[in-house]
Amino acid sequence: MRYLCLLVGEPGIAAPEPGSAEFLRMLDDYGTATTAMAESGVLVDSAPLDLPSNARSLRMRDGRPVVTDGPFIEIKEVVGGYYVLDCTDMDEALRWAATIPAARYGVIEVRPVMVIAGQD
Repeated sequence: MRYLCLLVGEPGIAAPEPGSAEFLRMLDDYGTATTAMAESGVLVDSAPLDLPSNARSLRMRDGRPVVTDGPFIEIKEVVGGYYVLDCTDMDEALRWAATIPAARYGVIEVRPVMVIAGQD
């Protein structure tokens, strides 16, 4: 079963400053976690996301696209990246998610990817 792990920053919990020793350790920790997932065969995909200021939201209204800047009008939490894991169950997915440094500075939402009959 596949699981999507959304890496979400929480307001009020500061992540390490870019360029600091703690930040560089965090990057190493991401590399270690990602490599371990890849070597175990559970990693399907993973990537950081660009800043919310570079996002656009699309809504279809009356058959026409309406595009606005950013993901939300008033955003408090920011999705910073994702992992897609192929695990035997939720417990295994949660064990792997616990190795992702984002858990120390925010929250990781782990959600099963819906399986739709007839689609691969």
